[in-house]
Amino acid sequence: MRTPPAPNVNPASGDTAQGLGFALGAYVLWGFLPLYLKAVSHVPAAEIVAHRIIWAVPIAGALLIFLGRTRDIRTALRSPRTLAMGCVTAALITFNWGIYVWAIAADRTLDAALGYYINPLFSVALGALLLGEKLDKLQLAAVALALCAVVVLATTLGAVPWAAIGLTVSWGFYALAKKQLPIGPNQGFLLEVLILLLPALAYVGYLTATGQGHFMAGNSTDTWLLLGCGLVTAVPLILYANGAKGLRLTTIGVLQYIAPTMIFLVAVFVFKEPFGQARMIAFPMIWGALVLYTISMIRQMRGRRA
Repeated sequence: MRTPPAPNVNPASGDTAQGLGFALGAYVLWGFLPLYLKAVSHVPAAEIVAHRIIWAVPIAGALLIFLGRTRDIRTALRSPRTLAMGCVTAALITFNWGIYVWAIAADRTLDAALGYYINPLFSVALGALLLGEKLDKLQLAAVALALCAVVVLATTLGAVPWAAIGLTVSWGFYALAKKQLPIGPNQGFLLEVLILLLPALAYVGYLTATGQGHFMAGNSTDTWLLLGCGLVTAVPLILYANGAKGLRLTTIGVLQYIAPTMIFLVAVFVFKEPFGQARMIAFPMIWGALVLYTISMIRQMRGRRA
């Protein structure tokens, strides 16, 4: 999963019903993604990620053909700089997908929800550290509160929530690198999966040759679920990319909490993962931090309009 960096949107423009529908569709699909991944949790995470890459290529390619934007991807493939940047974002998104798939299979869905809750706060901190962006008092308080929540989990549980931190860090740097990629979100996604296609095909070919693969290995359910990995990967990203064009940044900022909230509810009420005292303390701290962050974001947007 997860929530891509927001494309450029005019903050003064209003929300459109079409944009809201697309964005809601993306976040709801992301929220239900753990249910799909749980169905294939017996398949190794690396194999699932490989199939996510392979079957996303024709979907993303068909979209660009439909939109008439294939020239952009051809230009990107001829640019060494764009290709190098695409390799960076492709590596980061692969790492992020791998952690997420593993977390669902290992009954760490709550950690995945925590990671995606912390994402926007980490991105704000990253902007301050690497881009020199200034944080206001509310943002500083939000980042500090989120850091305290992680410390609470680490000290109370006796272990650092590495899955949550890995998801947060990989997606934060992915969002940062994605902003530097000089092509649109749909073209950028196709570029990333094209870069990853040969390694993914080679890995799946190796698994098939050694009898370790699950695709077309006698179980039709596994085959169809692995085929569907392309849909559950590409469709939400495409919906988001198109929905964000018709929404204000403040609206996007609030909607991004839908997916981790759904992941949280699925973890607790469907997967029956133990919540425990540590999480009862840490999650409200994260929610409080997100409230502070949202208030700060809305204030900034109002100030820009004024």
